[in-house]
Amino acid sequence: MKMLIETMVRALVDEPDFVSVTEIGGMHTSILELKVCKSDIGKVIGKQGRTADALRTILNAVSVKLNKRVFLDIMNDLNH
Repeated sequence: MKMLIETMVRALVDEPDFVSVTEIGGMHTSILELKVCKSDIGKVIGKQGRTADALRTILNAVSVKLNKRVFLDIMNDLNH
């Protein structure tokens, strides 16, 4: 799932080299921390959060197959 989110977000942003996804997980629950460049945070969230909601919907569809619960946290990378 980490690669899925990373691939989709790299296609959305202007600075794909600064996209990173970190997975913090256990047996039944995982948290994906998505870091993007500060200038790209709006593109990932989208108008009224629609893009972020779409990313979370795709993650939920995949996680049902894996019998896992996945949360997506979107953070901006303050270094870039």
